[in-house]
Amino acid sequence: MSPEYTPGRLNRFLSLLLGKKVVIRQVLPNEGGRIADENTLLVTDILVEFEDGSLADVEIQKLGYAFPGERSACYAADLLLRQYKRARDKRNREKGKFSYKDIKNVYVIVLFEKSPVEFHSMEEEYLHKSDWSFDTGLELDLLQNFIFITLDIFQKNMENKSIENELEAWLMFYSTQDPERIIELI
Repeated sequence: MSPEYTPGRLNRFLSLLLGKKVVIRQVLPNEGGRIADENTLLVTDILVEFEDGSLADVEIQKLGYAFPGERSACYAADLLLRQYKRARDKRNREKGKFSYKDIKNVYVIVLFEKSPVEFHSMEEEYLHKSDWSFDTGLELDLLQNFIFITLDIFQKNMENKSIENELEAWLMFYSTQDPERIIELI
């Protein structure tokens, strides 16, 4: 999934996941004010910028955290703050006036190898995409988007089933060690 060495792979996976063409413009460092726990069991943690300026944090975790919602909200806040600072600084360099419309969407995408307990009450669902709505029908772009993928639940759902689409193939690729499934993917 390296966006530096094989950018096409991550571009394709994210395009399927987000339902729109994604091209990674650059990989951003995960340092500075980034919220991180040095003792976590991460497989990968990639912060990328898309062509339209949107940011995404793509993370694969070996073990689910005790507070996946709260942790993800903090990641989204961190990404929004990065967007705000970058947009404001760019406008200042260009001698233009900053607008909050300059801030693009942010995506927190977490693939859980072993999902947290909250997800096990929905054993039929392995792909969870946030959808912001108000009880009045008001429509506002709140910029924060969350996608949680539970690879262990995906595996349970795929037992004795064949892969039906490209997204399922990617999820199988990320989650299986079964030689028969790997051959099927090839």
